[in-house]
Amino acid sequence: MNNSSLDFSEKPLFNEEIVLFLNQKVKEFNAPDFIQDDPISIPHLFTKKEDIEIAGFLAALLSWGQRKTILSKSKILLSLMNNQPYDFLISAEEKDFLPFNSFVHRTLNGNDTCHLINALSSLYQSGQTLESLFMLGYQHSKSVPEGITAIRSFILSFPKGTSGIQRHLSDPQSGSAAKRMCMFLRWMVRKDTNGVDFGIWKGISPAQLYCPLDIHSGRVARLLGLLNRKQNDWKAVEELTASLRLLDADDPVIYDFALFGIGVNEGFS
Repeated sequence: MNNSSLDFSEKPLFNEEIVLFLNQKVKEFNAPDFIQDDPISIPHLFTKKEDIEIAGFLAALLSWGQRKTILSKSKILLSLMNNQPYDFLISAEEKDFLPFNSFVHRTLNGNDTCHLINALSSLYQSGQTLESLFMLGYQHSKSVPEGITAIRSFILSFPKGTSGIQRHLSDPQSGSAAKRMCMFLRWMVRKDTNGVDFGIWKGISPAQLYCPLDIHSGRVARLLGLLNRKQNDWKAVEELTASLRLLDADDPVIYDFALFGIGVNEGFS
């Protein structure tokens, strides 16, 4: 992706009041109590690295709509894998995918779900993982968008059947904010002392992550002067993340839960 046209050098320094406010909200929302009703609680049901990775990916892909429904649907999907997603995927046969034909979440239908689970099974049976697939794309030029695209391209290239799964796999290299994938990467890469993010992917630094951007975090970011761009697209993600790197260059997405939590819980204006 060519970012040469993006220039954040004119971004003003933030006043102390905004910095103190955001840091206080980090302490408030980047905490186990807040994640109980958040999709990240789904991978927290597991302890094995591979299970955390798979459950996190599936929960992230289902993360649109009401959080209560997201959690319920994620648990249903994992129950179809006997709540042992890694063991299921590495041993699954064709007949084992049939129950997924009945799974629906908003515009994700059974055919889409079967495509997705088949592709993940093929990935893990080949000895690869979502982490290794991401790193194949990322390591070429240290590009998060290329890493995301590597996962997307593998799933879309899987030959068994056709579906509309591409609607659910955003591509930042095509301009999408890719909120769900940025969120998934935050879960996998960040490691904090509060027991929220897992930090089980070691090949990429938290400093390289991009902040997940949705209607809630975008609204708060604009009100705080962290973001000027009106569209919630990849250029806005880059702008917001550049602002957050001025606050914490080593861990910019530590402010993700703060922005989201303010927007969802506090009616901030």
